[in-house]
Amino acid sequence: MSGMQGVKHVILVLSGKGGVGKSTVSTQLALGLKELGYKVGLLDVDLCGPSVPYLLNLEDRDVHQCDEGWVPVYADQEQKLAVMSIGFLLKNRNDAVVWRGPKKNAMIKQFLTDVCWQDIDFLIIDTPPGTSDEHITVMESMRSVKCDGALIVTTPQAVSIEDVRKELTFCRKTGIPILGIIENMSSYVCPNCSECTNIFSTGGGQALAEFAEVPFLGCLPLDPKLARLSEEGQSCLKSMPNAPVSESVKSLVEKIANVQLKV
Repeated sequence: MSGMQGVKHVILVLSGKGGVGKSTVSTQLALGLKELGYKVGLLDVDLCGPSVPYLLNLEDRDVHQCDEGWVPVYADQEQKLAVMSIGFLLKNRNDAVVWRGPKKNAMIKQFLTDVCWQDIDFLIIDTPPGTSDEHITVMESMRSVKCDGALIVTTPQAVSIEDVRKELTFCRKTGIPILGIIENMSSYVCPNCSECTNIFSTGGGQALAEFAEVPFLGCLPLDPKLARLSEEGQSCLKSMPNAPVSESVKSLVEKIANVQLKV
């Protein structure tokens, strides 16, 4: 896997179901690590719902090739955040990827082997929801590369928690270390008064982490301002550093960075 030789740390972002904000967590984690001065790669292997180009405002960018393979798209002039997604290979954002499993798996393998990441500190891999063939392909393709672990994203509702239980089982069966659970959309931040209200249930992520004996990495509130920033490819740590969601993202980023750099 020549394209991965310069990658120091690999982190998978998983979720048991769709719609929990996994891609938003992935992009804000990548942006946050970049703000701390690290060189970061963000790989979007959600082939049927590639939202990372949209979330980083990179939809009009093209992918090029060099002798070593594909050159990722850089989200900044300093080239500290490199991004690869099938979204860059589609002619239109509304195009659907209607592929059978073998073709999807071949594309994922190509993403993991033929992208020229160069020397980066962290590679964040945003995966599809569930425990499908794509996840198995990722793990099989990375056997020669040390995966630091998985960050599991859930929302507070019971239906999401139940699906995350399956994701934890998948990680343990496939030997993926679990870095911890993050509870997204745990409360709603009013855009006018900034008061946090629990519109869903709360505490499910922490209870599951305690039951499964894995770290609980915190709660991310649902903030409309974060959605707007995400559409513009901006980090909440830089654009609204004092907001509750920014404090939660900062804590998550520091925990991930500190744990991984001790290894």
